[in-house]
Amino acid sequence: QVQLVESGGGLVQAGGSLRLSCAASGSIFGANTMGWYRQAPGKQRELVAVMSRGGSTRYADSVKGRFTISRDNAKNTAYLQMNSLKPEDTAVYYCAADPNPYYSAGFYPDYWGQGTQVTVSS
Repeated sequence: QVQLVESGGGLVQAGGSLRLSCAASGSIFGANTMGWYRQAPGKQRELVAVMSRGGSTRYADSVKGRFTISRDNAKNTAYLQMNSLKPEDTAVYYCAADPNPYYSAGFYPDYWGQGTQVTVSS
């Protein structure tokens, strides 16, 4: 079992930055791959970024060059640095984790955080 707790959401103006954190507790092997999803009102949940324990990453096209996922394996914590934020980035952001160390065939996490709201004003 893995428990995920997100922090760092909030309200920011367009062009600003936020950093989300996700602390994982429980089985460290349950969080071999960690990622961030988001869900805007009336839209489907979408994958924003994913990172393996070994450091490989993948991003949604909409955030490439603006968002950076990272992790501190010693602290079992993942981060999402979000720069040049746009109003369309407004959503609830969810941290997710999975014991599968590979995500090339897709990231289907077993564990989810409770979500943190990010609101970008224009």
